[in-house]
Amino acid sequence: MSTKELLKHARSLQQKKFRDLHGEFLVQGPKVVGELLSSGWPVVEVLATAEQAGRMGLRQAVIVPAYELERVGTLETGNEVIAIARKPAPDGFEALGADELVLALDGIADPGNLGTVLRVADWFGIRRVLCSHGSVDAFIPKCVQSSMGGIFRVRVHYSDLVPLLAREAAAGVAVYAADMGGVSVFSERLQRPAVLVLGSESHGLSAEVRAVAGRVIAVPRNGGAESLNVAVAASALCMEFARQGGVAQ
Repeated sequence: MSTKELLKHARSLQQKKFRDLHGEFLVQGPKVVGELLSSGWPVVEVLATAEQAGRMGLRQAVIVPAYELERVGTLETGNEVIAIARKPAPDGFEALGADELVLALDGIADPGNLGTVLRVADWFGIRRVLCSHGSVDAFIPKCVQSSMGGIFRVRVHYSDLVPLLAREAAAGVAVYAADMGGVSVFSERLQRPAVLVLGSESHGLSAEVRAVAGRVIAVPRNGGAESLNVAVAASALCMEFARQGGVAQ
């Protein structure tokens, strides 16, 4: 397609219906585009200013004026390089490995929070994150940006959580739910394989998901804060899983 058509196509990927239609999404800014290119993830096209293409050594980039890229990008800064990447094909959720920890997100609505959870998962070597069907699209630009490359290394699955969690629990997987009313995670002997379920920012865990969880755990509170951001809670809980190293069931 012509450069004009390519720019129009790239702009359309700001919307979920076109991301779903074309199976593509936007990756923006030098840092995250660099992560994309080094990850081996399928890339459709890279658009960049001549200056940024030279700085990053992008020999195959489509050179575009900065003002055109500003119309495509959604960032306040960093729109000088934008890639179009291929979305992964949907696949089934396979059984957990013997020592695996999976995060499950129940109704996460904020793309920045989801992206940061993916970044946390990437930090702790967690390779799969489950999202309920009502959760935000992982390939929305803000989520991709917030993941800081984590989305290229952590597989996101969308599913009806209740039957999936019930299936995993029946197979011997430990299912933990994070909630302020739970027992302190520091007093728990954490087991693996495990699924750690975290609720939405405003409503917490649904009653249906809570019902299939084997144990409800919490980050103990010593101060006066009302609650923790879901990504902060995920980080603290994953740290304790990492510290304990998992206990075979």
